Amino acid sequence: MPQPTDPTDSTDPTDPTYPTYPTYPAERAPQQLLHTVTADSLVAVDFSPRFDSRSRPRSSPRSSPRRPPGPYRRLFALPGTRAFTAGNLLARLPMGMFSVSAVVMIAGSRGSYALAGAVTATGLAATGLAGPWIARLVDRYGQARVAVPATVTAVLGSLALLLCVRYGAPDWTLFAAYAATATTPNLGGMSRARWAHLLREDPGSLHTANSFEQAADELCFMLGPVLASFLTGTFFPEAGTLVGAVLLLTGALLFAAQRATEPPRRAGSATARIPLRIGPLLVCFVATGAVFGSMEVVTIAFADARGHRSAAGAVLALQAAGSCAAGLLYGALRPAGPAERRLPVCLSAMAALMSLPLLAARAFDSLWVLAPALLVAGMATAPTMVTAMTLVQDRAPEGRLNEGMSLVVTALLTGIACGSALGGWAADHVSPTAAFATPAAAAVAALAVQAVSRIASPNSRRTH
Repeated sequence: MPQPTDPTDSTDPTDPTYPTYPTYPAERAPQQLLHTVTADSLVAVDFSPRFDSRSRPRSSPRSSPRRPPGPYRRLFALPGTRAFTAGNLLARLPMGMFSVSAVVMIAGSRGSYALAGAVTATGLAATGLAGPWIARLVDRYGQARVAVPATVTAVLGSLALLLCVRYGAPDWTLFAAYAATATTPNLGGMSRARWAHLLREDPGSLHTANSFEQAADELCFMLGPVLASFLTGTFFPEAGTLVGAVLLLTGALLFAAQRATEPPRRAGSATARIPLRIGPLLVCFVATGAVFGSMEVVTIAFADARGHRSAAGAVLALQAAGSCAAGLLYGALRPAGPAERRLPVCLSAMAALMSLPLLAARAFDSLWVLAPALLVAGMATAPTMVTAMTLVQDRAPEGRLNEGMSLVVTALLTGIACGSALGGWAADHVSPTAAFATPAAAAVAALAVQAVSRIASPNSRRTH
């Protein structure tokens, strides 16, 4: 360590004979010198790191290169994405609560599951019809300007249903009140539209965003019924509807307040038409919805036939959990090839995995063996939905993306209704075990529709 050794050296730093010390390059750590005086000598102790010939501290091990952030971390590093995602998830959670809450509330008050089912079916049909029109207004006037009044109307409809049930209003008022909830905007679609706008130059990150949104859908529809059942059973029958309405309104207001990430309105969007190439995709979504609807009814019937009807909800939640996990994993992987080539692979995997519940039910006739089969079968649904939704984003014209994705929701709801009817018929007239062939057949139908459409239009490309 350098220090003055000649007693004639000056101890005044301003003196030219004051001893100098070696310095390190600017990019290295600054010197940390401690000066003290002993007798007639000035001692300077250097505490700065010691560097070897390769400019690394001798006292520190070779530093490993920093690992790049994961795809989801990069996704939410974008300004504003965490804020709009938090509000959107809060508003989407009630989507899995309202139907269960309405059934419990109406059946408990009126003593009729038939009435409760008819009311919820009416709301489902109204949502399928009103959804694309609400989405068209969103594309034309902007998300915030349409989503807030539409959400307020839907919340008022939920509160009106609650009051009608609470105070014994005529049955027809229940249908009218619940039909008003059809104005609920497609918040999941609006979130995907924001990602598509922010990541329009980064297809890999958009794939990750779509995968996250699909996993969020699965999570909301898995937790929503559980939360609704807890609230209605622990507090009072109307608690699920009331809490769901509060969550929907709060989340929608938080989401709409994030104006910086809102997609701009496109010139000419009011006159642009959804291309006909989305038609085969919508048919594919109908068949996919039939997989969901029939699987739910058939699983409940199978559990009921074995004396475990109360466990059907938990078993179905495993299917959603498998789909959620697969969606997150699928989003962490970089897509290989365009979505047009990936969709047949995903549909083939779904058709193969949807046969597992049928095989498990026939071979073991046990709900506890069926449960892991549903978990594995659910892993095919999220990648299929993500890939198909990517195609919708690619084929929808500029400025009509929300409408295109709302048409997807309508197709899914139509498929769920048809699948529920077919699965229920098979469970009643054939057997609950053989009825598991219904979702497997629906998955094969989705694959066949996609194959036919690919042969009919092999050179599909983006249309604006």
